Amino acid sequence: MVFHKELIHWYLQNNRSLPWRKTKDPYFIWLSEIMLQQTRVAQGLPYFLRVTEAFPTVFDLAKAEENEVLKLWQGLGYYSRARNLHYTAKHIANELNGVFPDNYKTLLKLKGVGDYTASAIASICYNEPVAVVDGNVYRVLSRYFGIQTPINITKGIKEFKELAQSLIDVKNPGNYNQAIMDFGALHCKPQNPLCDSCMFSESCIAFNSDLVKELPKKEKKLKIKKRFFNYLVVVTDSNETILEERKGKGIWEGLYQFPLIETEKYIDVNELIDLDDFKNLFSKEIFIKLFNKKEIIHKLSHQHLYTQFWIVNTPFIKEATTSWNEIKKQPVPVLIDKFLNEFLKLEK
Repeated sequence: MVFHKELIHWYLQNNRSLPWRKTKDPYFIWLSEIMLQQTRVAQGLPYFLRVTEAFPTVFDLAKAEENEVLKLWQGLGYYSRARNLHYTAKHIANELNGVFPDNYKTLLKLKGVGDYTASAIASICYNEPVAVVDGNVYRVLSRYFGIQTPINITKGIKEFKELAQSLIDVKNPGNYNQAIMDFGALHCKPQNPLCDSCMFSESCIAFNSDLVKELPKKEKKLKIKKRFFNYLVVVTDSNETILEERKGKGIWEGLYQFPLIETEKYIDVNELIDLDDFKNLFSKEIFIKLFNKKEIIHKLSHQHLYTQFWIVNTPFIKEATTSWNEIKKQPVPVLIDKFLNEFLKLEK
């Protein structure tokens, strides 16, 4: 039995029951694929259900405020995905009358849609034989064929895409693509793959050459950058605080945060209140203390954020303020959401 037939046979017996598998509506397939980029199914599933309940059609998503979309996305990370999702929904609703492009090349032109997402939508919704290549596919193909080329360099990306394309079931591309992704997620797992019960064990090069733990190969990651964040959590006598929208193209664009002072190292309270950025915000009528007693390190893909939350009690402040009663309605980074959950619990 050829490779694609083996995979589809396995898939029909072992596939996961997921809501987006019960439809070929491109809106739901698109949503699921965008959400599952860099995200495990178990983590992404509750978000998919929340978003589709709030926005059952692409028109509903297009009409939403960006803040609403970001709030529903909160905690899923890689927030540019949410902004691109909202932008593309408006484009499809307003420019394309709610009709998604029906082929790979045109799907690729949508903002936030890359090779993988375009391939998934085109194959599942329109039966176009274009192969998906994600982390699961890299792992299955590199192990089965014993490929040593790193998956995070241009040569590797091209090599794996061509191989995946040569293997696809042209008559049943949607099922094949979902089969190889599920096989990588459930059977040919990153850790502790089920090699002893694998239908490919006799022909898998990695298994027979003791290379399973070594494949797929990746070139060394970029050096992790350390950043030191000091959030100023204002508490006024009238139960207000300051919450600012994060601007620029860095992390968390469009989300809200407390006033932030970034430093080159950890600082103590005396160093903090001596900074010009701090003096520009507050008069001398303040009481300040450090909230977190333990070190908080928030890890992102290429940077680690060493974070301190400073509670600043003050009678009033000149800056625009937000009521503490309204604060949980705003989309915030998960780092701040965790702090709020702990802080508000103590304040009750």
